[in-house]
Amino acid sequence: MPTQPLVFHTSPRQVIAWRDGSPVTVRAFLAEVARVAAVLPPGAHVFNVCRDRYRFAVSLCAALVTGRISLLPSTQTPEMVRQLAAFAPDAFCLHDTADCAIDLPRLRYPAAEETALPPDDDNAPLDVPQIDVSRVMAYVFTSGSTGTPVPHRKTWGFLVANVKAAAARLGLSTGQDHAPTLIGTVPAQHMYGFESTVLLALIGGLAFSNRQPFYPEDIRGELAAVPQPRVLVTSPIHLRALLASDAPLPEAALVLSATAPLAEKLASEAEARLHAPLVEIYGSTETGQIATRRTAQGATWALFDGIRLEAQPGANDTPEDGPTMWASGGHVEAPVPMGDALELLDARHFLLHGRKADLINIAGKRTSLAYLNHQLNAIDGVTDGVFFMPDDHARATREGAEPVTRLVALVVAPTLDATRLQRALRERIDAAFMPRPLVFVATLPRNETGKLPHDVLAALVAQHTRGALPGNAKGNEATVNAALSFTIPADHPALPGHFPAHPIVPGVMLLDHAIDAIGAALDRPVDAWRLSAAKFLSPAAPGEALDLAFDAQASGAVRFTVRAGERDVASGTLSLTAGATHSPEGPQP
Repeated sequence: MPTQPLVFHTSPRQVIAWRDGSPVTVRAFLAEVARVAAVLPPGAHVFNVCRDRYRFAVSLCAALVTGRISLLPSTQTPEMVRQLAAFAPDAFCLHDTADCAIDLPRLRYPAAEETALPPDDDNAPLDVPQIDVSRVMAYVFTSGSTGTPVPHRKTWGFLVANVKAAAARLGLSTGQDHAPTLIGTVPAQHMYGFESTVLLALIGGLAFSNRQPFYPEDIRGELAAVPQPRVLVTSPIHLRALLASDAPLPEAALVLSATAPLAEKLASEAEARLHAPLVEIYGSTETGQIATRRTAQGATWALFDGIRLEAQPGANDTPEDGPTMWASGGHVEAPVPMGDALELLDARHFLLHGRKADLINIAGKRTSLAYLNHQLNAIDGVTDGVFFMPDDHARATREGAEPVTRLVALVVAPTLDATRLQRALRERIDAAFMPRPLVFVATLPRNETGKLPHDVLAALVAQHTRGALPGNAKGNEATVNAALSFTIPADHPALPGHFPAHPIVPGVMLLDHAIDAIGAALDRPVDAWRLSAAKFLSPAAPGEALDLAFDAQASGAVRFTVRAGERDVASGTLSLTAGATHSPEGPQP
């Protein structure tokens, strides 16, 4: 059977890793692999949760050379662990912390003094294990729509072919005397980190750092701790935080980014600050990496050599979404349907328009959540933000009903108020996609790869739009502040005759629109309020962009103002009707 070596370095004295700033040679690494392999307990499946990247890599290789399979799920929640145990009843957990509480048989990474190390002889021949290319190295799990983890089998031959193609595309040649060192802000257990911070070193003949810096000062420190050339393997959320500081950054030879689309402006700033090209990576758990782009130079992606994309209509495709694109060729062992909306430009290049599942249709207009997120995060003053489509929209669409669409946006923007942010957003996206409501939060609960799991985001949206909206608290009285935008079109049927040659929007239309919008934003029926006061301060013209700001009091009353730019148009107060109830904790459905 064909085989491939466990590591592709050409000399036993090459540096394969840096442990807390100290170099580790290939010979020492392989000795450590043999040492750990000798003490692995029975069981064919290893749940490798070592946080130290060096220990993770040693454990990964120890499992491979002993014929064991590593399990790499997307999370380490108790439910995921239970599902892993059902998938592989003989699985054990290999960890490197004193407080691991994962509910599986556990083995802590053995300290060096627990096993004998072979003598260090630089003149001894290097015995590199040869691995059958058909051997399964890992199952990488993604979560399906039901929440059940979906395993994807990764053979050693597939991974070698994939990573060799990536190394060639990135210009990282095998066996360099001064090979680049990979510094990863993403965890080794996730597919991107697995490929680009561990396998790229083993198969590409490179080195990697054992640390996983998270905060900007830690990333700067880790870059400074290893010599050039160094490659920063990161994500947009980590990169944005790193560049938010004016502190000087050590130079890199290359920056890699994945897990979410990166804005061209952020990519350009990263290249200027780190004095290195930034390359985005495109792929999937099923296909591995299949394309890259130099983001600062444009939106076009270039496929790896030998990879093909072909349109093949699927049973679930719609005329609006277009046919499904299938990836094949190169290291992709069998054709794989891609979950993204891809536009082929020619045989080797394409544009990415977001996840097909993210495509939304509101009032006959189509866009993607990825596009909306890109526009939101491109606004000056926004440090993080995300659009969310409530599940009832997708459910209604599947059932053939007419959904009531209320996009929600959560945003971290400490220096912006709602009116300014809405105005900036309205310049970038169609009015049909303006969020209702737009909610300010202190932070978003991103995971280690910078992603926002759907269930976590759904819970956060529910918290902030039902009974726990963000606001200011004084004693037991909470207030809810929000802002919306709208426009009365010039062809509205209520406008003719009001007034000839000088049309203005009738005041009753402004009030009607304000009450409807506030009711939708707070998820409260319109008949829960009565209009207790109203003032009309200046006329609004048809087609004029209007901002609605409101303040919901603990008593249930809502004060609102309609503005056109900096000019107040109308204001008023809504009071609860007789019999309507209100909780001081927030609006009720």
